[in-house]
Amino acid sequence: MIENVILGTGPYGLSVAAHFRQRGIPFRIFGKPMDSWLNHMPRGMMLKSDGFASSLSDPLGHFTLKQFCAETGIEYADQGIPVKLETFSAYGLAFRERLIPELEEQLVTRVERSPGGFSLQVESGETLKTRHLVVAAGITHFGYMPPRLAGLPPEFVSHSFHHCNPELLRGRSVVVVGAGASALDLAGLLHQAGVQVQLVARNRAVYFHDKAPVHEQRSLWQKIRRPDSGLGPGLRSRFFSDWPMVFHGLPQSFRIESVRTHLGPSGGYFTKPMVVGKLPLLLDCAIEQATVEGRKVLLRLRGPEGLREISADHVIAATGYRVDMEKLTFLDPQIRERLALLEGSPVLSSNFESSVPGLFFVGLAAAISFGPVMRFVYGAPFAASRLTSALERLARLHNVGALPNLGRVRNPGTRPA
Repeated sequence: MIENVILGTGPYGLSVAAHFRQRGIPFRIFGKPMDSWLNHMPRGMMLKSDGFASSLSDPLGHFTLKQFCAETGIEYADQGIPVKLETFSAYGLAFRERLIPELEEQLVTRVERSPGGFSLQVESGETLKTRHLVVAAGITHFGYMPPRLAGLPPEFVSHSFHHCNPELLRGRSVVVVGAGASALDLAGLLHQAGVQVQLVARNRAVYFHDKAPVHEQRSLWQKIRRPDSGLGPGLRSRFFSDWPMVFHGLPQSFRIESVRTHLGPSGGYFTKPMVVGKLPLLLDCAIEQATVEGRKVLLRLRGPEGLREISADHVIAATGYRVDMEKLTFLDPQIRERLALLEGSPVLSSNFESSVPGLFFVGLAAAISFGPVMRFVYGAPFAASRLTSALERLARLHNVGALPNLGRVRNPGTRPA
């Protein structure tokens, strides 16, 4: 039996693996490195996070995004120069090559409970057992499809994570649904690629971040009133980015509302010129009905001026991501049934352990427990460091035969309906 297995090889999985390796903790890691970024985000997009907030977590601090850009001659600044998707993806792959050479580029297809831990089935046919399992599932597991669109055939509707190459839709008519960064980025890039695109959103307006001034150019009062943080300027963002352990101890209602509302739908300042004045924005519109007529999708919208209908060849739901453990179908149903949940997310201890002993979650699935920072790369260093320390203590306790107690979730209660 191996002590630890990591499932997922995005920024969180790679960061956890780097910390394990540096501390000498035995592990295996499975997945397609940086898959969400390489194959499920539109080419040409840029990250909203500043450069300094977009590094994976090298425990020695040597291989940051800044260092990678210096080595490869890519333009970089801690603030003020947007990070291109292609740059970040290449950095993630280089991080893997340099720090996690043992990564196994195959998927785990089944996870079941077994005495003392878990039994895993790998797509190669191998079966292995592990004491601890770290799930670093990417956002693409949790794409949210509005009910009004969910019943349409897949050739007429898809989620934004299916579209990494806007050029493939050139010459077609497309409706993008949503008002967040995914929707605005994709709509702008589709327009640039020669796609006839309209954007439909329930929001009354679309918002874009302002280009933040470089820290040194701000007055002392500005720095105090709106301090910089890994989530952008502001006191709340500074709290969420720097104090995830404090967040963990706050009332459930506050945590749920903070994750739901903080840093709401908006695009980067660099996206605004690609969208505003370039394509139709049908705002304050709710989809009342979606049907297929012939080879077109017909959307009936209710907006400020009443009902209207629009049609397109295809509809893309850029409607974000909602954690739902039922979508992690590689986990045996018995495991999913034992998970204590809050708003669809696993309830986690202060060490990222779920109510199923030995099963840990990092990344988006940990946001309800540790705050909005878990939705961003900037949260990876905290998660990797905290989890590594916990499993290091567990290993010592197992070696001396002690019964571990690392703040596991107690009395999880019944699973929400």
